[in-house]
Amino acid sequence: MHYQTESWGSYMPTRSANVGDPLERIERLASENAVVIFSMSTCCMCHAIKRLFCGMGVNPTVHELDEDPRGKDMERALMRLLGNSSAVPVVFIGGKLVGAMDRVMASHINGSLVPLLKEAGALWL
Repeated sequence: MHYQTESWGSYMPTRSANVGDPLERIERLASENAVVIFSMSTCCMCHAIKRLFCGMGVNPTVHELDEDPRGKDMERALMRLLGNSSAVPVVFIGGKLVGAMDRVMASHINGSLVPLLKEAGALWL
């Protein structure tokens, strides 16, 4: 896994030097890896979604917004993108927005999550 906190796995630096619109930054980060999770290190739902992907054998890249100097701007952009008050966790697979916890869990339950992961190259079996 690529995480920004030691407790979750390996470190993946976030390029803070990039200047620009937070939504553009989110889109760029989301397209850099097969599975990208925007998270808060203290969020229990974020923890649950990370555990779901780890349990499936997926190696997501996790961006902890509370540890990013521009995380508040990205959080507001994610809230606008989702159209709700809870910005995290937000999952992108293959550079495409899957959504928040409810959409990811619904996809997992209805069987559409695994094909998405395979198509993105995040899961091989």
